[in-house]
Amino acid sequence: MKTKLKSLILALTLIATLTITAQQKEIKTSESSINWTGKKVTGTHTGTLAFSSGFLVFEGNNLKGGEFVVDMTSLAVTDLETGKGKEKLEGHLSSDDFFGIKNHKSAKLVIKEAVKAKSGYSIKGVLTIKGKTNPISFDLAVNDNSATTTLSVDRTKYDIKYGSGSFFDNLGDKAISDEFELAVNLKM
Repeated sequence: MKTKLKSLILALTLIATLTITAQQKEIKTSESSINWTGKKVTGTHTGTLAFSSGFLVFEGNNLKGGEFVVDMTSLAVTDLETGKGKEKLEGHLSSDDFFGIKNHKSAKLVIKEAVKAKSGYSIKGVLTIKGKTNPISFDLAVNDNSATTTLSVDRTKYDIKYGSGSFFDNLGDKAISDEFELAVNLKM
């Protein structure tokens, strides 16, 4: 009986310790941001996306994981004005040529591994866009209640091949870079 009681106390202490040490910090979606940049031969386009939800997991002061959901319906172009191509580009990016937002209303990033580095953390995770999931690596700087990163995404890995010189010949100045850049600022 004493052995069972000791085992129960030990198990409860272990569970309490694990619960206390692992902390999930929710991001403030209205204060967090994603700025994207897409490049083509003749220039660039910029825009924004918004988070639906997200969190980082810490054990003590060390980042251990996290998960983020992006509202793809929030896709906006910021380098063009209304009536001067903005709506047309937003419509094309929302179409099946690019992100297929009608059928893929969200994208998701899951942090699988976070290793402490000089300027923050070296992250390994998986990114899901347009129903396709691929591994991704990037550096993440974490300071108090914020985190920032800039990462490049190869769109062709997510079946977004429109205007890609890797898949189509003779595009000339209509070629669009396979990679787009995301500048992410998280507030917790």
